[in-house]
Amino acid sequence: MKYKAVILGLLLFSLGACNKKPDKTSKATNDAMSCESRLPSRFSATKDTIAINKSGTVSYEGMVQIPAGEFMMGASDNEGRSDEYPQHPVKMNSFWMDATEVTNAQFKKFVDATGYVTTAEIKPDWEEMKKQLPPDTPKPDESLLVTASLVFTPTSSAVELNDASQWWSWTQDANWKHPQGPASSIKGKDNYPVVHISWDDANAYAKWAGKRLPTEAEWEFAARGRLVDKKYFWGDEDPEKGKPKANIWQGKFPYLNTVADKFKRAAPVKSFAPNKFGLYDMAGNVWEWCSDWYTPDYYKELGNGLLINPKGPARSYDPMEPTVPKRVVRGGSFLCNASYCKGYRVTARMKSSPDTGLEHTGFRCVADAK
Repeated sequence: MKYKAVILGLLLFSLGACNKKPDKTSKATNDAMSCESRLPSRFSATKDTIAINKSGTVSYEGMVQIPAGEFMMGASDNEGRSDEYPQHPVKMNSFWMDATEVTNAQFKKFVDATGYVTTAEIKPDWEEMKKQLPPDTPKPDESLLVTASLVFTPTSSAVELNDASQWWSWTQDANWKHPQGPASSIKGKDNYPVVHISWDDANAYAKWAGKRLPTEAEWEFAARGRLVDKKYFWGDEDPEKGKPKANIWQGKFPYLNTVADKFKRAAPVKSFAPNKFGLYDMAGNVWEWCSDWYTPDYYKELGNGLLINPKGPARSYDPMEPTVPKRVVRGGSFLCNASYCKGYRVTARMKSSPDTGLEHTGFRCVADAK
């Protein structure tokens, strides 16, 4: 049990784990008020040898061309967290973006063609894992070092929202083919977003498809869909009001979901109206990986000039976990709720280690416009 507690204590923090509700009267100023990952690097699973699309060309089928333009990136209201400020001008070239999150059917084609094995399907490498742990941390029993991933498990009643381990379960053999564990499957869910996807997995797929992961600037520019200074991709109306606008958590997180949007977990892509560029699920459903490294002060270090196609910082630094490199994720998920995590806000920035995959993490790709 001691070893199990060690592993669970390290693993049962996840994207969307907020310590407290942000103060709506002033912007958040510290990481204790953020929805972020505290997962250490657990695997050595980066695939740098995946074959690129043999044709050497990109198919734009299922993609939307995003026009060139300028926008103000970052939060302008008082609901942002500290890493969303200051707002700054950015100029973007035109590019193509997947209209939807990559689906189970699309990812299966990649796996069938390459034999790729995802991070969640690889046994944890203790030699890699202990590099990110306190010195002299004892090695867990081999029975705990198994192929597994984190699955959302609702609580039975109200709980304090500062301990994500209450609603995440480290589940053996949970992966993209078995999102809630070995007894579950994706049969009949070809058009659902693929989940339990690490950054390494997403990047490997993008290379194979002849595409790439979006930069954080591309993601936000595309998500805004020409809207200026709006909280969400549809405007400023709270998502709980009116017609459902995105797949998020309605009710009281993490124990009561009223399912007003008709979905308890991930929803099929295109279940909700797209933004003005014709992109679906740019809020809610599943978190989406970006190519950028994460640093909390990146925006503050940019200066006042116009940025052209920024690609993020040269390296990652997270003061909460200085030894663990992080990549940016965007868009929120089906677990986001106003009382807990407003990751569906168009400027919300989150972070996770590249080898982390969870039940609410997926991605979409982009391609350069020729």
